Amino acid sequence: MKGIRTVEAYVGEYASGKSEVAINRALELARTGAKITLVDLDLVEPCYTLRPIKKELITRGIDVLAWETRDTVGLGETGNILRAEIPWALRRAGHIVFDVGYGVGGARTLNLIEGIEREPSFHVLAVINTSRPMTLTVEDIVAYVRELGPVHGLINNTHLADETTVEVVQDGARAVAQAGRRLGLPVVATTAVEEMAAVIGSFDVEGNPVRPLKRFMPRAFW
Repeated sequence: MKGIRTVEAYVGEYASGKSEVAINRALELARTGAKITLVDLDLVEPCYTLRPIKKELITRGIDVLAWETRDTVGLGETGNILRAEIPWALRRAGHIVFDVGYGVGGARTLNLIEGIEREPSFHVLAVINTSRPMTLTVEDIVAYVRELGPVHGLINNTHLADETTVEVVQDGARAVAQAGRRLGLPVVATTAVEEMAAVIGSFDVEGNPVRPLKRFMPRAFW
């Protein structure tokens, strides 16, 4: 519905694909013609950040709150300095998507955002890749998500990089759906690279919508 503001934060385990999912969600919103801000809130291990692809994303209609690589030479994995405007991101008009650092530590950085607890449209979405060590099984997923703090929905982003098959994605969809039922959380979508999404179709084996992904993060190593 026109006028509804989207404010989403994507969290998950290391290499779950949360940054890729966040970028593609921002692009999806940008294609509607709406104003969209993508916020790089990864302070946990910022060697993979939005910095190297910031300019490209801007040309695609996204306002990106992130450092550029030339401004952060020498930081690497030693840490990241929060840009001054990021804590005030919610004062911006339009939709806001947060790409958050991995794990519990990453999820806690959301507390740095002024007014986040009062934002009525705010949703935290946990990106799950059942090929990752912390989320291999339904029990693992349930335990992991409970550690993250408030979560409003799950994204199945199960993959094995170039070895991903339809069966891998669908097995992940089944596990994430089962975990969602145990957690009382909806599965918002299954995400897969464009070629795989085209084979799977509009819905996964559990009836959840499929969102195709264009890959950006292989170019994002700072």
